[in-house]
Parts: sequence; C-alpha cells; structure tokens
Amino acid sequence: MSDLALWGLFLAVGLGTFAMRLSFVELYGRLRIPTLLSRALLYVPASVLAALVLPAVVYPGGHGEFVLDNPQIPAALIAAWVAWKTRNTLLTLAIGMGTLWLLKFLDL
Repeated sequence: MSDLALWGLFLAVGLGTFAMRLSFVELYGRLRIPTLLSRALLYVPASVLAALVLPAVVYPGGHGEFVLDNPQIPAALIAAWVAWKTRNTLLTLAIGMGTLWLLKFLDL
C-alpha cells in the first residue's frame, strides 16, 4: 500500500469517526427513539459489564480453558446473589472480595 493510499485511509476513517460522533450531538432531541428501543438500551451498560467481567472470572489469567478449581467462580456467584438480594454495590463488592480472599486463604 502506498503512502498516499494509507493517508487517504487514515483520513477516511477519521472523517467517518467524526461524522458518527457528531451525529449523536447534532441529532440529539430531533429524533424520537421508539419506546421498545429505549427500553432495550437501558440494559446495555449491564450487558457490557457482564461481557467484560465474565471472561476474567471464568478464565483466570487469560487462559483459554475452563478450570474447575477456580475460586473466582463461587465468589462471583455469591457476589451476584448478594447484588440481586440487596442491590447494594458496596456490599456486593465487599462480600465478593471477602469470599474470594477467604477461598484463596483456605486454598479451596
């Protein structure tokens, strides 16, 4: 690929990125989002967080295989149960980390 083609590609990608970001700023309030889509967008942050956290819990250390003696899995399950019952973020973090530390200390 020549230098001119590469710079053209950089320019096109930059303009495309700028146009996408500008569209959200410029069109905010002008377009109505359907109710169904608006309700579905409420679940995006939780699903993105789950997609980021779950591989780190199930595959510790970036290994590509499932390990049964992984203490992170029971700690995550207990933390998920606490989050579901209490809806308290700090308590969920404290119980989850405390459980993980206890399981690692007991070498389970």
